[in-house]
Amino acid sequence: MLEAQAHLQLKSLLRQGACDWPHHLTLSRLVGRSLRRRDRTLIHLAPSHQEHWWLGLLVPLCLEVRDTVLVLNERQRHRLLQVELPRLRELGFRLPCWEGDSPPTQEGLWLLNTEELVRAWRHNKLGTRQLLLPQVEQFSHQLRRSLAIRIQTGDWEHLRRAHPAVDGALMQLHDRIGRRLFSEAPRVDAQMRLSGGEPQALRDLLRLIGPCPEPWSAWLAADPTQWGSWAELDHKLLQWSWCLEPLEPLALLQGLLRDRPALMLNTGGESSSLDRELEEADFNPDVSACLREPDLDESLSVFAPRRQPLPNTEIYAEHLLEQSRRLILGRSGLTVLLLDDQNLRRPLTSSLAAEFGTRVVEEATAPEPNGVISARWTWWLEHQNQLPQPEQIIIALLPIASLENPLTSARVEQLKQRGQDWFRSLLLPEALSLLPAATSSLRRNGGRLAILDGRVRGRGWGEQVLQCLQPWVALHRLLPD
Repeated sequence: MLEAQAHLQLKSLLRQGACDWPHHLTLSRLVGRSLRRRDRTLIHLAPSHQEHWWLGLLVPLCLEVRDTVLVLNERQRHRLLQVELPRLRELGFRLPCWEGDSPPTQEGLWLLNTEELVRAWRHNKLGTRQLLLPQVEQFSHQLRRSLAIRIQTGDWEHLRRAHPAVDGALMQLHDRIGRRLFSEAPRVDAQMRLSGGEPQALRDLLRLIGPCPEPWSAWLAADPTQWGSWAELDHKLLQWSWCLEPLEPLALLQGLLRDRPALMLNTGGESSSLDRELEEADFNPDVSACLREPDLDESLSVFAPRRQPLPNTEIYAEHLLEQSRRLILGRSGLTVLLLDDQNLRRPLTSSLAAEFGTRVVEEATAPEPNGVISARWTWWLEHQNQLPQPEQIIIALLPIASLENPLTSARVEQLKQRGQDWFRSLLLPEALSLLPAATSSLRRNGGRLAILDGRVRGRGWGEQVLQCLQPWVALHRLLPD
């Protein structure tokens, strides 16, 4: 059987010191079984800042690859082509890889990104091929970006030239929308939601005048109830661009995963958010496995005082500065400060830099040994594999999406219309799904986690945050090392 062959081959490689990850053999058997049976498999891997799964995934493919599609982002594709495949060739393995929009004419692994995957599915080129989706927890986000529609100033010009009979009406509508957006924008970097009468008036007009160039035809085909729509403003040029993204891309692409063999690796930890997304996509796994790591069973030291102000209070910025100063003082290792709200993050970073000097940086991958990195959650999750393991992570704000974000606002509105609890069914699960991966490196090196968001103690749902971090022990005082 394929899984037995993969086990033996990989065991021989591991004896040569290829890697010390404990789950290579188990993963290779599960992958081999899924490839042989062409079933629907979901494998939960322990959260890690390193991608240990490459060997366990690729060795079975080297032994037998047929009608298989591997979906990778650009960074992962570069690693596969420049690192993993050369390493396998040195070890005596060959894996034919096919790139491009057309399917392979012979046996080989078809490499696609999410945008190419959507095109292949829409043009019925996937057939019955099995999908391999590493880091499936990011799949929905990547699909949303791939399906996004962007309408720039030049696209309005193209539309006017294509239909000169309505040139004046189009220009008037464009200018009216622009004046309203700039007059109502609360700040320079604000994203203004676009919905209601003006987009509908434009939609009615374009349906009357006939075929339209891209991206207008894509915009007309989009159901407004299934898409978030907003404008990004350029105050220097007094121009605006129109952005649209699907609210739930997996639900929008009905049939992509339904009844299709697929192997998914979840490296973000088990979460109800991922379960909901896969359920909406009609993906019910035949096999589900969870590969845990002993290092992540170690208790995490958590500093989360009970009486902290809430983020919507006037003293919260002062609270963040005072507590962050105490937490950073005297630390010899790397500190990571996580905060998505840039109106809080930038002043906080500046104040800390005024006190601690150049060791404080914002979203930089070359910090000093005792440096302090101020970053967004998404940046940290994407770049933590390029950084040394932190000694301390400070959560200034939990990663709960803001309703000021137009896409989040539209998703919440959709759930409200369905009568669902939008906070506990959407915002909270998505926030909790980020915590295991963001803090896994702390358990491995005995670091500490500080939570300065008062909601973790002051709100009923805060207990779910602490439960998500189990096992942990409380730090009641900040004592010197």
